[in-house]
Parts: sequence; C-alpha cells; structure tokens
Amino acid sequence: MEQTFVQARVQCLEFSNGRIRVARSGQDSELRWFLAAVTVVSIVALYYLQLDWLKLISRLPDLGKTFGLLALLDFHDFGLTLEAFSQTVAITVLATIYSVLLGLLLAAFGARNLMKNKFVTYALSAFFTFLRAVPTPVWVLLALVCLGLGPAAGIVGLCVHATAFFARAFTQSFEDVPEEVIEALEATGASKLHIFLSAILPAAASQIMAWTGLRFEINFSESAILGMIGAGGIGFAIANNIQGYQFGAAGLAIVLVFVFAYCVELVFTTIKKNYI
Repeated sequence: MEQTFVQARVQCLEFSNGRIRVARSGQDSELRWFLAAVTVVSIVALYYLQLDWLKLISRLPDLGKTFGLLALLDFHDFGLTLEAFSQTVAITVLATIYSVLLGLLLAAFGARNLMKNKFVTYALSAFFTFLRAVPTPVWVLLALVCLGLGPAAGIVGLCVHATAFFARAFTQSFEDVPEEVIEALEATGASKLHIFLSAILPAAASQIMAWTGLRFEINFSESAILGMIGAGGIGFAIANNIQGYQFGAAGLAIVLVFVFAYCVELVFTTIKKNYI
C-alpha cells in the first residue's frame, strides 16, 4: 500500500481557505515537454530568420527618438485627422452590423439542433473555417481589386472575416440551447422560424452581445491597420504622415485610436458586468 502511494507521486498543497489542490507528476511531465518543445521551436525560428541582434540593439536609441517625435502632437491638420478617424469608426460600425446579421442567418442553418441535415452543417462549418483561415488583409486586398481604393473595400473585407467569426460563435451559442426546449416547441406545431425567434435567439442573447462587443473591438483595430493598405480611414492618415516624416500628426492620430479603443473597452466591460 505504501509502495503504491509512493509510485503515484501525488503532491498535495493546502491553501489558507482550507481547499486542497492535488497535482500529479504526470501533469508536470507534460508541462516540461511542452516548454521544451516551445524552446526548440523558438530556437529553430530564430535560426531561420537570421536576425541581426547587434544591429537591432544598436538602433534601439533611434526607436526612442521616434517615439519622442510622435509625442510632439501636431494639431495643424486636426480637421483632416478627425475626418479620417470618423471614417474608421463608420467602417467599423457598418462592418460589425452587416457581419452580425449575416452571422445570425448562417448560424441558424449551421446549428445542429436547428438543421438536422448533417451535410449542410458540416459544409457550413468547413466554409466558416475557410473564411476565418484567410487573414482579413487578404480579403481587403481582394476587395480593393474589385472596388478600388476607399472605405468600401475595408467594409467588405472586414465583413467577410467577421461574418465567419460570428457564424461560428453564434452556432455554438445556439447549440447550447437544450434540445428538449426545441422538441417541446415542435410538439406544439411551432415553425422553425418561430422556434428561432421565440426560444433560440432570446436564450443566446447575452452570448450574442458578448461576441459582438469582442468583435467590435477587433474590427476597430483591424480597420485602423487596413487603412494603411488603401482601405481608407485613420490608418491611411497615419501611414501618409509617417512617410512624410510628419510624426506629430501621426502621433495625434495614434492617440485618437488609443482613446477610442480604451473607451470602447470600458463601455463593453460595463455592459458585461451589468447585463451579461
């Protein structure tokens, strides 16, 4: 009995609240293997990239000078900067609204408790995975080819990736609704549309709000970046100012992005605490 206990190698840690956590040595072994694998992969990646660390370290003071120039905010073209920023916010809002609506529609067909045809659900799941696997900048570049430079390409590119994101997230939220509820409504003769609107959607409303808030923050960040490749908005203004060595104007645009992103995070954090 004592030998068996020793071979198990179970370690118990007692906390001040009286609870006991049991940690098995097998888990420690798995952690060590994981850390070893990460270390090896990191070393191989660094060797493949052939980074010149001495050059990087020698230019760190230049990075500090650049941040110093960005801190000297230039309000000379504040009107143009604010217009570009407003364009980014508009792109984010429209892309989020359109992708939420499309995501809800596709998720209704992709949820296994609503769509009994397994081929349709698997096909839609594979389709969502494909759309998410392609980075947003690629979709924006494809939209730029078709629509030209401007905010329309940004909206379309963001919509494609965000729609796949919402479709997958909403599908999981809809599938969390117990099938007993759906079967009970079907027994009363309710249609699929009525079941979706009266049972599925209200039950998943809190999760839908949470996913929407999260994706809105992501869309804003991506929209600010995508402007640098011609999709319009504040990113385009930042790129132009940096290329023209107008670091003060670029710094002002970056401050606007930070302030808005921080305010959005505060708003959605408050909503999550009080309503979700």
